[in-house]
Formats: sequence, C-alpha cells, structure tokens
Amino acid sequence: MKPCPLKYFLFIFWLPCFMVAQDTLATVVAKQGDGIYSLLRRHGVNPTKFYNNFVELNAERLGEDESLYMGRAYLLPDTLALKEAEENDTGIRYPLFGNAFAKVDSVSNRLDDTVYYLISGHGGPDPGAVEKYNGTLIAEDEYAYDVTLRLARELLSHGAEVHIIVQDGNDGIRDDRALELDTDEFVIPDKAIPIKQLARLKQRTEAVNRLYLKNRGKYQRLLVTHIDSRSRGTDIDVFFYHHEKSKSGKRLAESIHQTFLRKYKKFQPNRTYHGTFMERSGLYVVKNTLPAMAYIEIGNIRSKKDQRRILDPDNRQALAKWISEGIMLDYESSKTVSSK
Repeated sequence: MKPCPLKYFLFIFWLPCFMVAQDTLATVVAKQGDGIYSLLRRHGVNPTKFYNNFVELNAERLGEDESLYMGRAYLLPDTLALKEAEENDTGIRYPLFGNAFAKVDSVSNRLDDTVYYLISGHGGPDPGAVEKYNGTLIAEDEYAYDVTLRLARELLSHGAEVHIIVQDGNDGIRDDRALELDTDEFVIPDKAIPIKQLARLKQRTEAVNRLYLKNRGKYQRLLVTHIDSRSRGTDIDVFFYHHEKSKSGKRLAESIHQTFLRKYKKFQPNRTYHGTFMERSGLYVVKNTLPAMAYIEIGNIRSKKDQRRILDPDNRQALAKWISEGIMLDYESSKTVSSK
C-alpha cells in the first residue's frame, strides 16, 4: 500500500493477520434475490465493514461478480472476533472515513501505480440539490460525499493512491438513510469553499491540476460524483459524462458504464438499465481539469424511486463498489492497449 495522500487526517497502525477456524462460524442460506449486502444486513452484519471478510470466507461458493446462489449455504464472518482482533490486524487507518470504517485492509494490488482524484459535488455553502424525505431535508452534497468516501476506500484497498479533493473532517462514511446537513466541508489542504459558484469550481479544479502536475508521468484519473435534480416523476439510472476530446476519459466512462450494464443483467434481469455515457465538455470541471475523467450522476434526488438507491447505505456501498470495478477494468484494459 502506498503512503496515504490523505495526510491531513492520517494515523497509521501496522497489525498482524487474524485467522479463524471455519467450523466455528455461523452458516446462512441465500434467498432469492439476495446479494452479499442484503444477506449480511438481514443477519445483523455490517456489509460495509465485513464485505471483504465474507468474500474471503466464501470465495469458492460465489458466482461471477461475487454473486450468491439461491439455496446455497454461506459462512458469516465472526464479527466479534474480528472486532477484537482489529488492534492486532494488518491494515492502515484513515480517520477521514470515520471510526467504524477507518481501517482499510489490502485486498489486492490491482491498482498499484495509479493515482485517483475524487471530487464530490457541491459542499460548504452550497448543498446542491435538496429535497424533503419524511419531513427531513436531504441534500446532494452529503450523499455524493458518502459515495465518494466509499469509493475512495474501495480504491485504496486495491493499492491506489487516492486524493479526496472535498473533505469533511467529522462526516465519515455513514450508514444512515437521512444524512445530516452541514456546511463545514473544505477543499484540500484546508481552504474554505467560496460562496460563488465559479470560484468554487475553479478552486477544486486548481487543486486537482496542482496534484496532477506533481504526479506527472503516473497513471492518473479523476472521478466527479453528483446527484441530479429533475421533476419528481422523473426516474434516471446512473449515467456518465466525459470530455469530447479525451479517448482515455471516454474509455473510463465506458468501462464503468459497461460494469453497470453487466451488474443490472445479473442482479435485476427483469429491469432494463437505461444509463448512458456521453460527451459533455461544457461543464467547467470537465473542461478545465487535466486528468482524464468521468463525471457521474447517481440519480434524481427528487424521485422517490431514485431515493431508494441514494438513501439506502447498502445501495451507496454497491454503487461505490461497482464504480471501483469499472475503474479497475479501465486500468487493466489501458495496460493491454499500451502493450500492443
């Protein structure tokens, strides 16, 4: 694992590995429609924390894309033993993710020698799109930030160097449906976010470009996450933008898009995925940032149907994982192209 670029919040602890005999673990049976998230949640296991432990235990029982087979028995992680072992386990701690999710295990080295910049939309004085949910005000910036943190955690676990451009020191990954609004986000290293929109966009664009120039020669990509706001009756699938002149940006957006197509065919075979990827160079960040990039719209915050995707923490985790899988597909395909 590379030295952590989240230096403003980083404390590192090196710990030995933890092992447990499988014959002491609880066994559960997957039901129709189960994925790992729903199975773990139904049995009181936090899927964000223990997803990788579950996959490791059940690797030989899983289908393509880590899917479950209905009627097959699976082992549940020993969460108490894992929690007790955290003080002596391997991993790096990233306090920015919050106490419950700070520890990041190394899953693979698939993203070694890569650098990713992550921008969550809006923040500070600008909450972005807002809507009422059960009488509570919910805002785009809080959900885009939560997905961004989850995505960062996934990328780090596969060996990437990750720079989170917009940060909030006291809002880590949250497993709540209604995420509390605040205005204390900042742009790294410690810059207050301006009130005027153009100044905000210029600030985060300059932060990315400064880092890009410092890392010149490395494989670098940018992901920007937003949540759309349309009429209440409009449901939208996750869709992607890229710069019209960037072949690398197009490949990145297409790789993530193809991953979503594949996931929908497997997990929602009766539902057609309508998400798209397209050129849109008029957006300030798309037009002015230096790395190849994908701009992601997760859904319509005003749609009751899309709110189920946005507000459910399991779904936010699934979004982050699917995006990360598309990112890894892009990187591995780019190595194939460059070797020809």
